[in-house]
Amino acid sequence: MTKRILIAGSGFAGMWSALSAARAVSLAGKENEVNITLVSPSPNLHIRPRLYETAFDEMSPDIAPLLAAVGVNHLAGTIESVNTANKDVEVKNIGGARSTMPYDRFILATGSALFLPDIPGLKEHSFNVDQLSNAIALDQHLKALAKQPDTVARNTVVVVGGGFTGIETVLEMPQRLRDILGNGATIRVALLERASEIGPDLGPGPRPLIEQAFAECGVEVMTSAAAESISAEGVTTTTGAYIESNTVIWTAGPRAQSLAEQIQGEHDRFGRVHADQYLRAKGVKDVFVTGDVAMVATDDEGNIASMSCQHALSLGRVSGHNAAAELLGLPAHAYSQPKYVTCLDLGPWGAVYTEGWDRQVHLQREEAKELKRAINTQWIYPPEPDRDAVFAIANPDYVIVP
Repeated sequence: MTKRILIAGSGFAGMWSALSAARAVSLAGKENEVNITLVSPSPNLHIRPRLYETAFDEMSPDIAPLLAAVGVNHLAGTIESVNTANKDVEVKNIGGARSTMPYDRFILATGSALFLPDIPGLKEHSFNVDQLSNAIALDQHLKALAKQPDTVARNTVVVVGGGFTGIETVLEMPQRLRDILGNGATIRVALLERASEIGPDLGPGPRPLIEQAFAECGVEVMTSAAAESISAEGVTTTTGAYIESNTVIWTAGPRAQSLAEQIQGEHDRFGRVHADQYLRAKGVKDVFVTGDVAMVATDDEGNIASMSCQHALSLGRVSGHNAAAELLGLPAHAYSQPKYVTCLDLGPWGAVYTEGWDRQVHLQREEAKELKRAINTQWIYPPEPDRDAVFAIANPDYVIVP
């Protein structure tokens, strides 16, 4: 009887889960005995780490030929619910029809979504770069500003959240505004950060360089301040300040996609499912979690995988291999990713590259920017649809690091 591996999501973790599972099945010579199906709205990999940029035609590569090359089926739709007792899921296809699909192993790889708290006006009047459609909507809004009267609100962009995404987004804004409004416009770009320092999760290592980039690019930083309410004309901060702005961009905080709530067991504060080192969900049999929905240690020193492309690439390879290995009697592979790096784009200033969880700076300015370009435009993109070449890099030991 054919065994079924079902994967939810075609992001970095989902795609690599599918490729790694296909590799394991091939190693066992069981291609005719295991069906691997990936479910997502379309067979595309959205390059979310680049959504603060504007090269949108490069940010959604088609992975259908890649999946076909390794024998993975793609079903266009979304998984609406998971029944772990019956070992099946309810799928809604792109036409709206619903069906039930059984599985022998299920891999949840649906990623994360931006958390939108109950702040007055946030959902109605803010923009974000969480998904490709959001980034395109923001770009269209910015370009339309040129047709609006020259006002302070028109010429001001406020980014809320001084984490990785907020920093990369806000440092793009001065030049984008000048390109749209002209160099003669008096622009203002500001960032609000609730913590007392910019980049609170990035630590003190790269902070002086981040602050230097903000100063050179003309970005105003308001720390110990958050958004209290947002309107089409501006944002009121928790310090009582009011900033006139037609463009408020929210970047504060991802959460695991809501399907993770249906997986039994413990969840962390981001909604991620606690997993063992083989990426099996701790609360239920035959279910694996990976990427942004998995809460798992990267090493023996207490570090936890971040909700990032960097970790999703390895998590996907491990979860896919192990789901197939359980069915085929192959050795399982424990997840371990002790090397941690960051490469933060700092707009026209350049970039900063760090190594270690304490983020020791190794590269900066143009040297780091060159590395960032390589990461964003080459390293994280799907491989060519060559079966042997794909399997060579789909093994769970493969890690891309500078």
